[in-house]
Parts: sequence; structure tokens; C-alpha cells
Amino acid sequence: MIAVPPGRVTLSDRRTQRSWTVDLAPYLLAAHPVTQELYERVTGLRPSAARGERLPVEGVSWWDAVRFCNALSERAGLAPAYRIGADDESVAWDPFADGYRLPTEAEWEHACRAGTTGPHYGPLDDIAWYRGNSGERVRDVGSRQANPWGLYDMLGNVWDWCWDVYDAEVYGGYRVLRGGGWFDEHWSCRASARRRSHPGYRVDDVGFRVARSPEPGPRGPGTPRQGTVM
Repeated sequence: MIAVPPGRVTLSDRRTQRSWTVDLAPYLLAAHPVTQELYERVTGLRPSAARGERLPVEGVSWWDAVRFCNALSERAGLAPAYRIGADDESVAWDPFADGYRLPTEAEWEHACRAGTTGPHYGPLDDIAWYRGNSGERVRDVGSRQANPWGLYDMLGNVWDWCWDVYDAEVYGGYRVLRGGGWFDEHWSCRASARRRSHPGYRVDDVGFRVARSPEPGPRGPGTPRQGTVM
């Protein structure tokens, strides 16, 4: 886990031409996406189409990622961040819990940029696996250059699930995806690029990485409060 400093990030959506600013408290973010080896060790499952211990797990839904976070927290003796409803169709995030969770969209972009201001934090061929250099297959995590804060595969390889709903008024419960994947063209592998997917869908270029709050306590503006159901 990498300690990410507090900061402010401005997010934007090309479809709606809307932008908004979020202030962030410090948090922890995994240095790379969850691997198939870790996912299997925690859940006993290996859902990915490609196979490899150091390959990022893919073919996992947003719900799979949420349940993994809770299972990993329990293994580590931490308080699970999510309370899943009896119907398995609602979830509440407890921001005071110290367990593992998905990053918010704002946390993801702040960490991806790592103080840089351009579309990428370095030359794309050096930092990301994308359609132009991946050989059209997923690659081992951490095999491209890290960003200035020591985070790997923030762009390319697999898209990362984020906690946030994409646009509830238009797309209902669809969740945000960030980062671009191994089959995407270069224009999808940008720090600001947003994609959406149904939380139950499983796709072979979508994975996730975990986050944690450094200590229990209130979070920054824009973060759902305790008991918020989304």
C-alpha cells in the first residue's frame, strides 16, 4: 500500500461537459491491481480468462470487488468497510471503518496524476499496457514504469472499478471505471478518461485495486458518510 498525500482534484466528464472539484484527505492505495494469486488466496476463486499468478485479476464485477474487500479486511483483522444488504443488492460504506475498500473516483484520479498535469504521468509506452504494445493480452502487474508516487498500472492493463455511481439520473446504478485496459487505444488511457459499467457485469479487461483510510475518522468533502446506501 502506498501512502497518498491529501490534495484537491478537478474531475471532468466529456459527455456532459461538466467538471467538479473534490478535496481529499490522505489515504492508502495498493501499488498495483489485485493479482490473480491474491484473489484466489482470499476467495478460493480464479475467474480470469487468462491465467498467471502476477496477472491482474479480471472478469470480476463491482460486487465481486466489494465482497473481496470485506473478505480481505476480515483476514487482516480489520473492520469491513462495506455493509451488504440481505438482498445482496444494496451496500453501505462505513467511512469510519479501517478495512479495505475501493477508491473513490476522485482518489483514483488524484493518485494517478501524482502531481502531474498532463493526460499521462509519463510516455504511454513506458507506463502502460494498451492496444499499441500489449500484444492484445493482459500483462503482469508492475511490469511498466510506476508513476511519481510509486503506483503501477494506473493507466492500461486493466480498468479499475471505483466506488462511485457514474450518473444515477441517466445510468442508474452503473459504476465508474478508470484507467484504460490492454485492448484500448491510447485515447482511453488518460488520467481523466471515465467509463461506466453495470455493477454485475464481468469483462476480461476490468479489474480493481484496493484502498484504505490511514485511520478511522471523517473523510473529505464528496465522500459518502456512514450509512449512505448506494
